[in-house]
Amino acid sequence: MERSARFLGLAYKQPSKFPIASQAPARAFYWLNERDPALARKLARALYQAYFVSDLDISSPEITADVAAALGLKRDEVLAALDDPTVKERLRQEVEAAIARGVFGSPYFVIDGEPFWGVDRFDQIERWLAKGPF
Repeated sequence: MERSARFLGLAYKQPSKFPIASQAPARAFYWLNERDPALARKLARALYQAYFVSDLDISSPEITADVAAALGLKRDEVLAALDDPTVKERLRQEVEAAIARGVFGSPYFVIDGEPFWGVDRFDQIERWLAKGPF
């Protein structure tokens, strides 16, 4: 991962705790995505930055809420959302849908029904999006 980050010009630090459970950040994302999709994308980037650069354990609901609060969200609302049965169900449905589509690993993209897995496929994704299927 370090080599790929250098190649892409991205900051990266191997987290001291790896891998982690991702329920808290995933629930926060889906909760926020229902309210503000653009801010949800910013939260996703901030969570990745917190984990893969700042070495913060985003599996902790408190850390996830802190990252969200830095974007202007109310920390207590984020913590409440992480325990909301509707948000939990949304994540469960998203995971089941991903499994049904054959998703594994990250990054994993499906474009026009075609799966692309791994950062080394980004060039293929860019060509696909620019020129269509090949």
